[in-house]
Amino acid sequence: MKRKYVVCLLAILIVPGLFTQGLAFVEWNIHKTLKLDTQPLDVAVSQNGNSIFVLTESGKILIYSSDGNLKDKIDVGNDIDQIKSGPGEEWLFLSSRKNKTIEILHVDFIQHIDISGSPFKGPENAPVVIAVFSDFQ
Repeated sequence: MKRKYVVCLLAILIVPGLFTQGLAFVEWNIHKTLKLDTQPLDVAVSQNGNSIFVLTESGKILIYSSDGNLKDKIDVGNDIDQIKSGPGEEWLFLSSRKNKTIEILHVDFIQHIDISGSPFKGPENAPVVIAVFSDFQ
């Protein structure tokens, strides 16, 4: 009888210890909170992580940089209810359950380059500007 009690007592002491060693702890913190004027419906992140696309209830896609700054807005209409990012930075897939459609959207990210103070030929107010980047090394 004593042996049976010893085995039961060991099992009671050892078994809970086995389960606690398997627990993992996760540390987390909120990096940034994006404040919106309207309710978000869906969120997609570009594959390289540089852009965050937020589809809002008002039918707009808000484009944020990875640090949370608003870069631009695209009006896609109220029928779009889901958004997915594509194989690259510039592809978005917009779906509408109501219309039974998927729109494939190509987004070009245009970078403004400040050329003020740079040497130029021709009139300063020319309608077309050609910028040449060269390496003379």
